[in-house]
Parts: sequence; C-alpha cells; structure tokens
Amino acid sequence: MKICAIICEYNPFHNGHLYQLQKAKELSGADAILCLMSGNFVQRGEAAIADKFTRAKHAVLAGADVVIELPVAFATANAELFAKGAVRILSQIPQITHLCFGAETADENAFYQAAKLCNNEPKEVSDKIKQLMKDGISFAKARAKAWEGILPTQLFSFPNNILGLEYAKAILTMRSDIRILPIQRVGGGYADDTLLENFSSASAIRAALLKGERVAAQVPPYVINELCGYDATILESIEKYALLSHSESDIREICDCTEGLENALKKAATLPQTLVETLTSPRYTSSRIRRIALHNVLHIQESTIRLALETSLYLHVLAVKKDKKELLSILGDSTAPTLIRAHDKNALQGMAKVCYEKDVFADCVYRLLNSASTIEKNIFIE
Repeated sequence: MKICAIICEYNPFHNGHLYQLQKAKELSGADAILCLMSGNFVQRGEAAIADKFTRAKHAVLAGADVVIELPVAFATANAELFAKGAVRILSQIPQITHLCFGAETADENAFYQAAKLCNNEPKEVSDKIKQLMKDGISFAKARAKAWEGILPTQLFSFPNNILGLEYAKAILTMRSDIRILPIQRVGGGYADDTLLENFSSASAIRAALLKGERVAAQVPPYVINELCGYDATILESIEKYALLSHSESDIREICDCTEGLENALKKAATLPQTLVETLTSPRYTSSRIRRIALHNVLHIQESTIRLALETSLYLHVLAVKKDKKELLSILGDSTAPTLIRAHDKNALQGMAKVCYEKDVFADCVYRLLNSASTIEKNIFIE
C-alpha cells in the first residue's frame, strides 16, 4: 500500500485544506492519505480553535483515511524543529511514499536544490546571517537576505515555502525515500486576516470568528458548528504566572530563548500589556515570543526536543476512517509503537514516555482554557 502524508494543523479545517486533500490523492496516486496533525497547541504557540479529536474527525470526514498526532514538543517548535520532528515520525512508516504540502511555489526541484545548498551552508552565508542578526533582524529575514542572488528569494519569503524547504532539508538529512509533493496554495495567504469569497486562510477565519462574523462559506458544513475557540486571556495569565514562578536559568533552557530574553520575559510578565505587545520587535517575532512562553508552561526545554529527535517515539491515532481499519495494522509495521487504546501507553519508555507525558499535560492545560470537562475520543469515523 502507498500512503501520502500531509503534515497539518487544521486550525480550523477549511476549503483550502479540502482542495489540498483532493489534489494529494490525485497527484500522488496513493492508496491512502495519512495526516500528521498538531494536537491541542499549534506552531504559533497558540491553543487550537477546536480540540484535536474534533479536528481529526473533520479531516477524516473530508477524505483523510487516518490522522495521527504530532507530539506537542514538535508541534509547538520553530519551523526547523517542527519539520524535523514530523519527518522523523513519518520516516518510521515504510508505506509512506509522498509528503504533500501547500506552498506558494509548487516546484519540487526548486525545494530540493535549495535544501541541498542549505544543508551545506557556505561560510559566507552563515557569516552574513550572523551579522544581520547582530543588526537586529530576525533569523528568518536575515537568512532570506543572506541567500539573495543565490537561491530564489520566494522560498525564504513565504511561510508555507519556508516550511516546505525545512521538510525537504529534513528528508535529505535523514536520507528518507519520501518524495515531497508541493501543491500550489489557493486563496488567502498564511498570515492574511481578511476573508475572501470562499478560500480564506485559517488566520482570517479565526480572526472573523473572534469578531462574531459568519464563516460558513469558508469551511465544510461539518466543521462550522464545532469551532469552540478559547479565552486567550486565560492562556496569557497562565503564561505570565509560569514566567514569574520559574527562575531565569530555567527559562533560559527553553528553545529560542537567547540573548537575555529570559530577563525580558520575566519583566514583561509583571506588566499589564500582553507578552506579545511588550516584546515583539523586528528581531523577535510574536510567534517566537508565544512559543517560548508556551514551552515554559509545558516544561518543554530545548534538550527535550533535541533528544526526542533521536528517539523512536510513537504513533498516536486520533481518528481513522471506519472502513480503513486495516491502516492500523499497517501502522503496526512502523518502528514506533502505535497508540490506540489507553493502555497502549504503558509500553512507552525513555524519551517516548517523556514526550507522551508532555502531550497529556498539554491536553490538561487546554481543558483549562475552554472549560471542556470531556472531549470525544471515538477514533473510528463513519
């Protein structure tokens, strides 16, 4: 059996995602679609607009065959570690032949060529990146500037391209046989916050929901009534409390918390403004600030992520199409254990156990945010 994988958040699942699923099936020629989806927290360092089981159900109703969870340690990391963690997990499933993703540039060869150069970064490029960052520019913008004239700038300038490049780099580094399948993104861009006719971005849909605007035209009908959202002020309060209660040395162990950011974060936690309002700058993006604050709450240190990248973790099944149960047996061929029933976690040891416990703790924090006492966990979807 050939399986095409999609790494996703579906926050929320919308018409653009439906288009991608359909194109992935068509272009890959795969027998099944597997989605590796972020859990209750996502890569921007925010809580998802609906819980992970609900979003996984939406994916299956849209045409995915099985959805497994991307552990929170990877799901809430920067683009490089997010991609490495996801590709590491997918590489443990022998039947996966393709990795499909939406991109602003749908050119497979361009991604591979750029990935090869980036994995062997010339010293002059590295030096230029360091110098530009010293001048107060964020890493992403410094890297894009440093590669100007060598590689296509659009690969470093658009969010989906940046993530696609990281997927290609990870695949080459791990010498995986998985083939990337970039699909031209349609509709609104990753960060667009304005609703379009029917292909708006997830960002625009979330922004509209917060304003009480109608978004029914942007999502499939089975999604619209299950977008619960959460109170962002509660997460902000939890993050500020965690910053105040943890020492500077502990906060310094968080990924991307460098150059004395731990001191700035602790000071910002005492102010009435949000952490993002206080600390976002040309050097430090809002997503970076949110990720650090969230990792501090969840006790995810950089060392945790690095060790997890060297470990065979687990395949936590969130949803599977009822008439495709045979996929569970295929997942059983993986080098990582498959988690379907509650007691399956008892087989986990070492870093796999540590990472799974982070997922469980993250779910507990998520329930605090949306006051959800119970979350539906029926993984078999009609």
